[in-house]
Amino acid sequence: MARLTGKVAWVTGAGTGIGEAAALALADEGATVILTGRRREPLEQVADRISQTGSAHVQPADLTDKAQVRKVGAYIKATFDRLDILVNNAGVNIVDRHWDKLTPDSIDTMVQGNLTAALYCVTVALPFMRARKDGLLIHTASMAGRFIGNLSGPIYTVAKHGIVAMSHGLNMQECVHGIRSTVFLPGEVATPILDKRPNPVGPEERARMVQPADCGDLIRYIACMPRHLVMNEVHLTPTHNRGYIAALQRQL
Repeated sequence: MARLTGKVAWVTGAGTGIGEAAALALADEGATVILTGRRREPLEQVADRISQTGSAHVQPADLTDKAQVRKVGAYIKATFDRLDILVNNAGVNIVDRHWDKLTPDSIDTMVQGNLTAALYCVTVALPFMRARKDGLLIHTASMAGRFIGNLSGPIYTVAKHGIVAMSHGLNMQECVHGIRSTVFLPGEVATPILDKRPNPVGPEERARMVQPADCGDLIRYIACMPRHLVMNEVHLTPTHNRGYIAALQRQL
């Protein structure tokens, strides 16, 4: 039997990249998956792939809008009356990401898309999990959430540090309810968010990066761990680490 049979998982940012890979991996293990993102079409495409062997439900939403987040929560309540896993993966970045280009509006986009939305989703998930004394939250942060650098931009870094703090804080308070929280910090992943970088990344470099399927496999592993364990924080980076290589070249 698949290890997640009978479980209900909500995956945000599920139309592409890490979210898509996570949804496919969890469905492959038998979970019923709710797919959320801003655009219906890519969610429907993921749902079609899952429907060949599993069950997926499309619930588009702008997760920076608290009313839309509550609406997804109401759907989960009415349809399943349970939520076992939240993969809190939705996120954004912008091209004009450095201090000389940032504006209040672009700061709002970054904070709301990378931190506020995740917090909103947690408030939906926790009541389901507390009621069952069981549940797992997996949050996609970034290596920028643990280490400060220039690549991702300062506001993305601030927001992802907030995700790391949120996840550890959840474990500190919700462990008494049987709830586990994992923060996932990938390095460079070959996803469409790379298209938002000021300097484009070519196909050869992307092929050396962490792939979405690698992230999906890791999220599957975390989701299948026994409930008496929590993986508090996990990093996943490419062997060909461009940051390390750049540092080595500066030493020459």
